Amino acid sequence: MSEENRIEQMDIKAILDLLPHRYPFIMLDRILDIDPGKSITGLKNVSMGEPFFQGHFPGEPVMPGVLILEGMAQAGAVLAYLSNEDRQGELVFFAGLDKVRFRKVVRPGDQLILKLELIKQKGKITKMSGKAYVGDDLVTEAQLLASFS
Repeated sequence: MSEENRIEQMDIKAILDLLPHRYPFIMLDRILDIDPGKSITGLKNVSMGEPFFQGHFPGEPVMPGVLILEGMAQAGAVLAYLSNEDRQGELVFFAGLDKVRFRKVVRPGDQLILKLELIKQKGKITKMSGKAYVGDDLVTEAQLLASFS
């Protein structure tokens, strides 16, 4: 894709216009950069007000790894939608995970930067490589599969 297709930012309203997720399950606050057909960078502000911190873990709040992966998947869904304009209006489902690694814990007050690169698209399937960072620290990485319905 050319530079003219690059989208610099999307706010939460634009994200909610694309994704079906709503509170308390939206795991993206902003898209910082997207190059359709190539890559996306999303942001998630991790707040103590998140409902999952009530039980994970009392007195030692840690963001569940599966929710970090969900944030990656949601950013990947935005990338998939904007890379496949003919499929907009269809749902994108999380279809699989490979090579998942949790490297560091994520706590309230952290800001997750979610970076995904498109590996392959074929038919309804999109394969991406994802990494989540807090500052310069890699906290989670995985390969993700998404499927249009």
